[in-house]
Amino acid sequence: MDLFLKYVSQPYLVTGIVYTLLITVLGLAGGTVMGTVLAGMQLSRFRALALLARAYAIIFRGTPLILQMIFCYNALPMIGIKLTAIEAAGLALALNEAPFIAEIIRANIIGVDRGQVAAGQALGMTPAAIMLRVVAPQAIRSMVPALGNEAVSALKNSSLASVVSVQELTLRSTQLASATFDFFSIFFASGLMYLVLTGAIAVIQIVIEVLLDLDGPSPQARLARLLPWKRLPVELPAGPSAAAPEAVTTTTEATSPAPLQPASARAARAPDRRRRAATLANNGLALEINDLGKSYNGRPVLKALNLDVRLGEVVALLGPSGSGKSTLLRCINRLEFWESGTIRVTGRAIDRDETGRALSPRGIAHARAAVGVGMVFQNFNLFGHLTARENVAGPLRWVQGLSRLDADQRAMELLTRVGLAHRADALPRHMSGGQQQRVAIARALAPNPAILLLDEPTSALDPELVSEVLEVIRRLAVEDGLTMLISTHQISFARDVADWAIFLADGAIVEEGPAEEILTRPQNPRTAQFLQIVAEEEAAG
Repeated sequence: MDLFLKYVSQPYLVTGIVYTLLITVLGLAGGTVMGTVLAGMQLSRFRALALLARAYAIIFRGTPLILQMIFCYNALPMIGIKLTAIEAAGLALALNEAPFIAEIIRANIIGVDRGQVAAGQALGMTPAAIMLRVVAPQAIRSMVPALGNEAVSALKNSSLASVVSVQELTLRSTQLASATFDFFSIFFASGLMYLVLTGAIAVIQIVIEVLLDLDGPSPQARLARLLPWKRLPVELPAGPSAAAPEAVTTTTEATSPAPLQPASARAARAPDRRRRAATLANNGLALEINDLGKSYNGRPVLKALNLDVRLGEVVALLGPSGSGKSTLLRCINRLEFWESGTIRVTGRAIDRDETGRALSPRGIAHARAAVGVGMVFQNFNLFGHLTARENVAGPLRWVQGLSRLDADQRAMELLTRVGLAHRADALPRHMSGGQQQRVAIARALAPNPAILLLDEPTSALDPELVSEVLEVIRRLAVEDGLTMLISTHQISFARDVADWAIFLADGAIVEEGPAEEILTRPQNPRTAQFLQIVAEEEAAG
């Protein structure tokens, strides 16, 4: 045992540990930088860059690291690049680690829900802002275990640096064992040193995972758990209830505001239908669509579609699945590209500048923000790593440039309006579907959009949660006079709220007109059949 402890503390071996760590750090640092670049190349819109990154990965993943170290140490000097043994080993390890790290980064970026990217685009965020604010924070959380595993692998692979005479731990252990012939004790001590190093990496990985865990307690709560004497005493209210601790125990539900009360929209709007129609007729155009054509893989989805929506008008888009409703809404916000026709929002095209030249993705993002087109998705698409308040306030800071104080104030105003001020600090996955959709509506309203697009806002909700979302939308239409296009199967809701109804089928407008007339007295047989089927489904539900 004494001999073993002597080898563990042997300065000769400890120096080998220093070289091992130096090579590992050089390899991981360089591999991370190069891997990030390679991942970006593979995710790039430019096919040539993606092919180049793929070729690099095939070469460096397909050849042994030991050969790469020999190449860096012996071949590079032939072209004028002279490196020390440690520099050559670190470079070779970095070149070898880069494609593996690139695949980890790329896989986790691809793994982020694409709907969240679409939500960022709809809010006017640039591609760089979406990557930095939405995708990267979520991808990093999921890639930590794989990167930790790769760090351990790099540490062990550093032992191959002995092939270029780097005096790292394995080589020094071999030399010492050859001199003393005490192979067991020396290599056992060497193995223990490697175990300590890899254990330290494991501890660092665990700490990072805990720090990035959104569901874990806050730093203040962790500190209070470690320092129980620092906890503040709970002050009970005076009076008879003071003796009963359970009387002051509250839950989220107990402190939440009362549910939204019906606004009696039909009663409020029905007498004013004619007057409202006359008023809307004098308003300017919020949306102009001319001869819009869109296809997927050669199959037409939208066929020479024409539509005008006036400021303050609420339009209900009806039609069976696959009729083109969602595609139309996504085209309006330029989340989809189209082959023919034009779309103008408040007189401006989102996809082109004043000269008619196509805009870059960054230019389209700025145009979306300037024009003001809010969108609510059927699957909510809230940013999963942000609380309800941050989901609303974040885009206001990143796109509109508001200060944190002003953005938070605006977020709380909107969350209060949709009845969710008490859930401001909740993550989306801790909220019901109805609550998530109400947060999504608040987020879409935050920048005061000129027009609000709602794509089947209740289709992903349980029946008992539909009414709370519809009530929020109804209030926006009745009380605010917001311009809206709503894709929905809720016929009674559309009859109450919409000014104009459009029935789409096979990518074309089959019938359109005042909502009350279309929904109660349709003229087209396909419209009548669709409304009858939906009415029967509503009655059965």
